Order: sequence, then structure tokens, then C-alpha cells
Amino acid sequence: MPQNAPSVALQALTEWWEEMGVDIDHTELRALSAQTTPQQTPAKPEAAQAQSGDVAPAPRRRNKSKSLHDWIMEAESLAAAANDLPSLKAAIESYEGCDLKKLSNKTVVYDGTLDAPVMVLGEGPGGQEDRIGLPFVGKAGQLLDKMLTAINLDRKTNTFISNVNYWRPPGNRNPEAEELAVCRPFVNRMIDLAQPKVIIVAGGVAAKSLLDTKTGIMRLRGSERPFETPAGTRVPIFPMFHPAYLLRRPQDKSRAWRDLLLVQSRLAEMGIDL
Repeated sequence: MPQNAPSVALQALTEWWEEMGVDIDHTELRALSAQTTPQQTPAKPEAAQAQSGDVAPAPRRRNKSKSLHDWIMEAESLAAAANDLPSLKAAIESYEGCDLKKLSNKTVVYDGTLDAPVMVLGEGPGGQEDRIGLPFVGKAGQLLDKMLTAINLDRKTNTFISNVNYWRPPGNRNPEAEELAVCRPFVNRMIDLAQPKVIIVAGGVAAKSLLDTKTGIMRLRGSERPFETPAGTRVPIFPMFHPAYLLRRPQDKSRAWRDLLLVQSRLAEMGIDL
């Protein structure tokens, strides 16, 4: 029997993702495929599903026992109580205020050198990161490592890597405003504790979130931007393209190279020997 049109479209999308180097959520693809296939038998009632041991769909919205404001206040309290990066990591892992945690395998907090002069912040974990529990370990992460190496940066010696969101959004979609808001107190506290000299912000989602702007990454990149946490930590931010974007558009790697040179020059001005 020939495939129906939705099945063909899903297969084409999967092949395109693989070619572009994008992490593929096979679980979600299977779910989408099932939705496009005509049902042969009527769905079980909810009670019957529970009795047969079927797993109910994961909840997609925040527990309404607390408001968004309450969850943000709890995040602020947990973050403030952390006196070092390991204790902050434990606080993030214990936090239940982000819906994405219910849909993820791992809480992905940070990787790299804790007292590094350079911090890299991306938007959030992808499929490979969600499986391993470390940021930037998929194809985009491998490209990031190569980019950092070009200016003598390395997560093993002088670079700290994290994200502005710690749980993978379904299908690698962008994190929503509420999801970023509940993570923000932890991001601010991480910067306060790490005390980086510069922050490289990878991608428009992270850059717009940190700088509280609607300006796109095309206009934000190529320059140094001031940033200050609520606690008063001041550090320059350097927005640049996300490595995943560069995998799709390698013609923009020359712009990313100029951004890296800008970071290298700023570190030299600060007297930081890499």
C-alpha cells in the first residue's frame, strides 16, 4: 500500500534534519506518525488505559498549585541559597517549576571549567544533551568546540558552558517566555558565582532573553553588549550565531569568525592570557 501524504512528508522532514545535522526526536516523530495513520480500533477509555498499564501523556502545563510568580520566587530563593556552582546545580536539579522537566530525561546544567574567564550560554539542551546530561555535546556542540579552539578556548581549561534553559523543549522548539522566566534566577546566580570576564551568547533566543530585547541576532551580533545581574555583577556579552544555525548556513561562518576575534581582542585588552 502506498504511504499517505503525511507519512511521506514526515519521512522527507526526517531526512532533511539528518542532512542538516539537527538532533532528531525519534519518539516525537513516531507519535506524529501515529497521529497521521488512520485508527484501526477505537481508543480505549481513560479508565481502561489506566488498568492496562498504558502511560498517560506527560502534562504540558505548569502545576497550577503555584502561580508563575510563585515559581519564579522559589527559583530566586533556591538560587540565592547556593554558595557555589555545585550547590547551584543541585538546586536546579531539585526545582520543579518548569514544565519542560516533566518531558525531559536529564536536567542539563553546565560543563567545563568552573573558574573560567569565558562563559558560553546557549538556549537549551537538544536531543543528545538530554540523553547525556551535558550542554553542547551534539553536532552543534562539536562545532562550538572547534570554534572555541580557534581562539585558544577549551571547556577543559578556560571555558564554562551552560544555557538559559536547563530542560529540552519537545522537538527542539524554542523555549517559551515562561520557561525562560523560571530559569532566569538560576542563570543570574550562575553568572554571580562564576564571575566570568566575558560571556559568549550563542543564538538569538539566549541573546534576546539575557538582554531583554526583541532585536534579532543578525543585529545583535558583531558587537559587545553590557550586562548586569540584579546582584550587580557586570560582564560584557558577545552575541553570535548558534552553532546549529552555522551547520545549516555555513556561509555565515565568516561572520562568526569575526565575532570570535572580537572576543579574543577583548580578552587581550583585559590582560587575560589564553
